[in-house]
Amino acid sequence: MSTQTITRLKAALGDYPHTLAVKQRAISSPSVVLDFSDVKPVFRLFGAMVRECAFDVSEMAVVTYLQAKSHRKPLVLLPAVMMGRFQHHCMFYNAERGTITPAGLAGRRVGVRSYAQTTGAWLRGHLQNDFGVDPASVRWVSFEDAHVAEFRDPPGVERAAAGKTMTAMLLAGELDAAIYGAELPDDKRLRCVIPDADAAARQWHARHRAVPINHMVVVTQELAHSSPATVREIYRLLLESKAAAVPPGSDGLDPVPFGFQACRGALEAIIDYCVQQQLIPRRFEVEELFDDTTRALGG
Repeated sequence: MSTQTITRLKAALGDYPHTLAVKQRAISSPSVVLDFSDVKPVFRLFGAMVRECAFDVSEMAVVTYLQAKSHRKPLVLLPAVMMGRFQHHCMFYNAERGTITPAGLAGRRVGVRSYAQTTGAWLRGHLQNDFGVDPASVRWVSFEDAHVAEFRDPPGVERAAAGKTMTAMLLAGELDAAIYGAELPDDKRLRCVIPDADAAARQWHARHRAVPINHMVVVTQELAHSSPATVREIYRLLLESKAAAVPPGSDGLDPVPFGFQACRGALEAIIDYCVQQQLIPRRFEVEELFDDTTRALGG
């Protein structure tokens, strides 16, 4: 009797309803075992994945992947979204210091964790394309480098002094506004820069028929080339874990789509935004982001 070889892989995924089953091994594979990192938040591992291929399979911010692709990093994208959301509600100002709307952002100091942060790229894209705000007219203040070491912030982007935090600077008036990632501030003094952010998100969706993507999944090029069957099995585990999670809300929108075609619209939009903002040097076709194996994966 033959025994099937089991491949153990180092993995890094965040804790979400749709990853719970695979991370708790409620869903398993006869051929693949994923050994998960316990580092949180997961975005702290993106740099190690890009710079060292520290994992075999990893969650990754979509702008980080586009920059990695631009610098020929040996990674391959899977059409599996780990985090997606509308971004319009993620930019705040301190209402105690007056009202700020998109029309009033020119010349203002706006904080963002990293200039290459995916939420920041989405919001600058919304501001430029939907509200007529030239990102170059804003005085951007970043707090850390991009995950891709080769990327340098554009001229005019200021680095906050060591030890400074974004919320403290916003409350003190050292920043006029700030863009936040997954953890939004809980302070009643802070209000959204984009008025009626929910309505703005619905209008964006009506035009693009997509939910903005923050994080997807990548595997190393070595794994993708050496074992396409293993890559397909990883995708199956992720897809079944999603299926085991609570279904999407009553609005019918899926914030974590799976499958090449399901991800296309959001990827086309973020590619356009990244080119506009000089985060990547050229426009990719969506097909370029995948290989023959992952391009064929469906939802």
